[in-house]
Amino acid sequence: MATALSEAPATGNPSPSPHLAIEARGLVKRFDGTLAVDGVDIAVPEGAIYGILGPNGAGKTTTLRMLLGIIDPDEGVRRVLGHDRPHEISRLIGYLPEERGLYPSMKAYEAIGFMGALRGMDLNEAKARGRELLEDYGMGYAAERTIRQLSKGMAQTVQLLGTFVHRPKLVVLDEPFSGLDALNQGKLEKLIREWAEEGTTVIFSTHVIHHAERLCDSVAIIAGGKVPYAGPVDAARDRIPAQVRLETKAREGAWRSALPESARRERDFWYFPLPDSGIEPLLRALIEGEAGIQSLSIERAGLHDAFVEIAGEAAARELEASAQKQAESAR
Repeated sequence: MATALSEAPATGNPSPSPHLAIEARGLVKRFDGTLAVDGVDIAVPEGAIYGILGPNGAGKTTTLRMLLGIIDPDEGVRRVLGHDRPHEISRLIGYLPEERGLYPSMKAYEAIGFMGALRGMDLNEAKARGRELLEDYGMGYAAERTIRQLSKGMAQTVQLLGTFVHRPKLVVLDEPFSGLDALNQGKLEKLIREWAEEGTTVIFSTHVIHHAERLCDSVAIIAGGKVPYAGPVDAARDRIPAQVRLETKAREGAWRSALPESARRERDFWYFPLPDSGIEPLLRALIEGEAGIQSLSIERAGLHDAFVEIAGEAAARELEASAQKQAESAR
């Protein structure tokens, strides 16, 4: 049974930070004896865009549901917006579940209004706000259409807008990009950034690395129910040294001694980690050795490389398979 953070044993940092929208430690969940989530720790600062990155079946949805109070962890502690019982503050939270669902006979603005009313808004006020959001999102023309008259992407947009209609302090999105084409994915990214600029904390799960890399301040990488890394995106990328990409006129010469033993040649280019001494000594050695530099660039590791380094090749392959499946569903 989960305990409140205030009741947790001292660990050297027992009191939750007032600047965290979400704080969870040691979350564990089993289903029919199978361990789905195994000791997840997450800390999401207020106003951040935070991604939970991992393949299908990694434990992302279960983790989000525990954070929201939809299900209780078997072990561990959590605090959301300063509360130990997150289900009691649902009016402050917007949640988009992975399983979408709208009443097909409702008009688009009515569906958004209905979702707002479920979060404590006056129904008429929520419907009016629904019309405003549809206009702002470029879908004002569809306000009077029923859900069954909308395309899959448009219906998902309606549900996304309903997630935010009551102006929550925290928005939780479970695989929000699933089923959206590239155009609507871009619109959603813009919407997420706008929410964050207004001070809303956004946490979303995804198995598409480029969404997390473009949007997130920090990520939790989850694989097999565990979180081997949680922290800033930049810190994850910095776990792998930057790579130098070098093209030279000369094929051989004294300059070759300036390259590290790990340097590898692929066609016309040399690739190797940026030396600890920096680029300047390398440049001098290449010039003095008459390498004839054609081009030289320093390429920082991407989040995909960091994911492979942290979670392993098998998890990376599962992640890519999940992303491919999502892309096919959006066609």
